[in-house]
Amino acid sequence: MRVVPSLSGSGAEGAVGAVTSRAVRLRAAVRRAPRALYGELWAAPVDRVPRMGEPNAPVWRPVFLVLLVLIAVGVTVIRTVELTPYGAAVSGLAVLVAVAQSAALVAGMIRPVGAWWAATVLAFVAALVTVASVPSVHPTYPGPVTAYPTPFAGAALQGGALFLLALRVRPRRASAALLISLAPTLFVALRTPPLPHVTPAAAVLVLVTALALGTALRSLRLARKDLVVQAELTAEERARRTLLEERGRIARELHDVVAHHMSVISIQAQVAPHLVEHPTDELRENLTGIRENALEALAELRRVLGVLRSEDAPSPSARHAPQPGLDGLDGLLATVRSAGLAVSLSTTGDPRPLPPGVELSAYRIVQEALSNVMRHAPGASAEVAIGHRPSGVTVRVVNSRPGRPAGPSPGVRHGLLGMRERTAMLGGELATGPTPDGGWEVTAILPTGTETTEEAP
Repeated sequence: MRVVPSLSGSGAEGAVGAVTSRAVRLRAAVRRAPRALYGELWAAPVDRVPRMGEPNAPVWRPVFLVLLVLIAVGVTVIRTVELTPYGAAVSGLAVLVAVAQSAALVAGMIRPVGAWWAATVLAFVAALVTVASVPSVHPTYPGPVTAYPTPFAGAALQGGALFLLALRVRPRRASAALLISLAPTLFVALRTPPLPHVTPAAAVLVLVTALALGTALRSLRLARKDLVVQAELTAEERARRTLLEERGRIARELHDVVAHHMSVISIQAQVAPHLVEHPTDELRENLTGIRENALEALAELRRVLGVLRSEDAPSPSARHAPQPGLDGLDGLLATVRSAGLAVSLSTTGDPRPLPPGVELSAYRIVQEALSNVMRHAPGASAEVAIGHRPSGVTVRVVNSRPGRPAGPSPGVRHGLLGMRERTAMLGGELATGPTPDGGWEVTAILPTGTETTEEAP
């Protein structure tokens, strides 16, 4: 017969050990409580409110402070009456406590944590005054004892301090402050007989309402702040995407210009051996290498263009059309005039052949500037001036004051962004801004990259 050992002794030891462990944890929590209370309700910082003159400063803050001061002055009088028994003279202690509680409420606008602690301590002082005075007042009164008026002002002052605290701290800290704020009410309820002027439920309701309202307003303020930050990030992302789209569009347009030159180099390298009588093997080899390199570069350009292509890429027929230049300005101006815009063209300097990239950028700048005039300055007239210089070309588009207000413009306004990108790509300069007569001016200086010693005035 096998004997099973009893586990009753080890079970009891385990239960004792569990109780001891819980007791140790409880003692450790009690030791940490003062430090945690100090950190949560004193040392930890509160939400910073921007001061006047700083960005995002609340414009209502000075008005609210003035209203709070006026309310505090009125409540001081009511609170003094509350702390004075019926039929008794107003004491200096009652006046002092009422003034201190109202001052703590106003101080909550600047130092919410310290003001709340002051309001809580003063509530305890007022409770001690109530408890000490109730038994000695109206000892022969036959009816219910009503030594003090109903302390609505006292509950409102303490609730206001808690409300200002909940506006600036996390909900966990505000909840801990609520529990401490209930202590004076509980103290009065336990130390006094049931009196009509002692209404713990009303005081609790006032404090809980103040906490809920302050926490809700703080959450709303933080949500609005996050919304503003998100809107800024969205605007930055939209601007970045617009910039990338403009660069992609410019790259697609310049692809035709560069591809044309690379194709010419390839054809010339292929034809060159036939133009020389008895070309050497070295010459044939070099020209073959030039042609292969040109074809390789052209293939890479097409590959890069495929990466940069966006959803609004032109159709295949448009991609094979030649890119416009300054010689196409007459057709552009004719199209603009048919849309109802009075525009004139003037040319200064000695026209000469320009690099295709410069001509394309000059054409697009004029096109974007005139589009902006039609979109944002209805009823205005425009002047286009092309100035040829030895080191480049100057494009200037000026429009007069709009004849009527401009309506809402659909789409993304990135015409100026495209002008800046085209000008910066060529190493030039772009200046835009209003004119003295109420119009708008766009001036771009596009260098050709062939500097000469002679400069035009």
